[in-house]
Amino acid sequence: MKRIIFSIIAALALSIGMAAQAPENIVRWKVSGDAEGNLVFTGSIAGGWHVYGVSGSNATTISFDSGSAVRPSGAPVELSESSDFQGEKVFFGKMVLRQKVTVPEEGGSAKGTISYQACNDQMCTPPIDWDFSIDVPGVSIASAESSPRVESDGSGKAGSLWALILEAILWGFAMLLTPCVFPMVPMTVSFFMKGEENAARGRFRALMYGLFIVLLYTVPISIIIILTRVIGGDAVTADIFNWLSTHWLPNILFFVVFMVFAASFFGAFEITLPSGWVNRSDAKAGKESLGGIFFLALTLVLVSFSCTGPIVGTVLIKSTAGEFWTPMITMLAFSLAFALPFTLLAMFPELLKKLPRSGGWLGSVKVCLGFIEVALGLKFLSVADQTYHWGILDREVYLAIWIVVFAMLGFYLLGKLRFGHDEKVETLSLTRLVLSIAVFSLVVYMIPGMWGAPLKALSGYLPPMETQDFVLGGNFTPAPGRTAQLSWFDGQAVPAATGQLPAADRHAPSNRYGLKMPLGLDGYFDLDEGLAAAKAQGKPVFVDITGHGCVNCREMESRVWSDPRVLEILKDRYVLVALYTDDKTPLAEEDWVTTESGRVLKDLGRANAYLVRTRFGVNAQPNYVLLSPDGKQIAPVRGYSLDVEEFIEFLKSGL
Repeated sequence: MKRIIFSIIAALALSIGMAAQAPENIVRWKVSGDAEGNLVFTGSIAGGWHVYGVSGSNATTISFDSGSAVRPSGAPVELSESSDFQGEKVFFGKMVLRQKVTVPEEGGSAKGTISYQACNDQMCTPPIDWDFSIDVPGVSIASAESSPRVESDGSGKAGSLWALILEAILWGFAMLLTPCVFPMVPMTVSFFMKGEENAARGRFRALMYGLFIVLLYTVPISIIIILTRVIGGDAVTADIFNWLSTHWLPNILFFVVFMVFAASFFGAFEITLPSGWVNRSDAKAGKESLGGIFFLALTLVLVSFSCTGPIVGTVLIKSTAGEFWTPMITMLAFSLAFALPFTLLAMFPELLKKLPRSGGWLGSVKVCLGFIEVALGLKFLSVADQTYHWGILDREVYLAIWIVVFAMLGFYLLGKLRFGHDEKVETLSLTRLVLSIAVFSLVVYMIPGMWGAPLKALSGYLPPMETQDFVLGGNFTPAPGRTAQLSWFDGQAVPAATGQLPAADRHAPSNRYGLKMPLGLDGYFDLDEGLAAAKAQGKPVFVDITGHGCVNCREMESRVWSDPRVLEILKDRYVLVALYTDDKTPLAEEDWVTTESGRVLKDLGRANAYLVRTRFGVNAQPNYVLLSPDGKQIAPVRGYSLDVEEFIEFLKSGL
């Protein structure tokens, strides 16, 4: 009897304690919209209580009223940090959920209920409902079909641009130590030391010197880009960039230029600009006016061209895979970094005493640069080879050349390989030792690639794996056992889809263009064919906007697509369509595309570039679009981003 009375008293005490803290006050919810138009639910959880995640026996759920204009798209995603409790995910202090939604074009109201259960170390509440209502502005996916591109995640394009800017800055600083540029240092110092008595005036002239260097590199390319934009609009600018980065003529020209410069750096001959150009600018540089400073900057740019020219070309070619501003921004970054040391030397000539003197080390730098130019120059030949399907530089041939080139560079750094103009290396300096270790480490890293190793760190610079003739194991998919036998999708253990239909209902991918999907995946290279297959299979469409010369595309395939979870979704749950915007395969006459201006597009790359520009509002690669089987866009366009988890969420949003 005492036990019964004690139990009743304890229950009453708990009830009184719970009444003191009403259930609806245990978690205080608020709802808002994020930058992509999705809903974000934030719950502040009272101390000592926890709430369960969106999966499990006591799962937190989000349901929408039948009359809600805004509808959910997929399952909610947990954004806050969780803990593990008896094998289930729980949240203390704060719980944040993101719910992807589909919004009507004119906007609408999102109405529904969050249902959750809260527990402490003594008890659990019954299920608690919190009703929400929020107006969502018109951010419909449908409008994205005709509007300029909408990024699903801002880090993609920004990350790619920042990578280009960083590369340009590093090349700009590195140019100071090249044999074409370093001899200009004493000339700069002597010019600004002559008759300079006013410190403020000296600093002004030094700043103008740096500004002129930047302008001489940046203005010409900017004028070309702006003129094409003004005269022909975005389409012409995009076509020029596409031609410059993928057509055989500029790529072969750059390849030959790189090989010629490399031969010069190896000592075969000297490359000099016409002496009249340099002499005239040098003569005018002797004047102390701003005009003289301008011609000194022009002399520096002209004299250093044999070293900076190939690097500037590399930066520009990589930039043209971006949008309108990208080449100008990257060239500005390169020129600022290149001009900064000369500006500082002009402002503080005494810094010259701290720089190393010219000598044999400059010749060694020149030879090392020659090896690097051979390696970099192959990329241009590879782009032409891929876009025109010549079959010259397959992946293993490319790798073999790189392995030999960098092995020879390593032996050169060790002093085991010498050119006629080199001094004998009697003792090995620490610098040479460290550089040789780095170079030979790269060589060792590349060797397994001859048998099909993915070499993810170099994936952007190598031809795609599909061009490799021999792969150890015979396929490009992950090793057996890496992909689960049961699908993990949405947290449910359901048999993994096979992606196969009866032969009568299956649309076999057409290979009339001689193209291959990466990583052994099956897919289509014509959007209409892909949509027809999607209707037959009842699957959404994953559109890969890509290019043979796209470095970031290869990185995405090697470092993101290769994840077993991504491969599972792409292989089993989507119909894949790859649209190459730089492929030069001629189209049959019935497949020619006529633009609104009457221009006829007769090759696959131009037709695809026009299609993605007019239909999806993009003119760069890589970009990814999700379509329903009837061709409706069902998610914002996603660009370059190496975040695997976000890419998986992007794919799940289309399901």
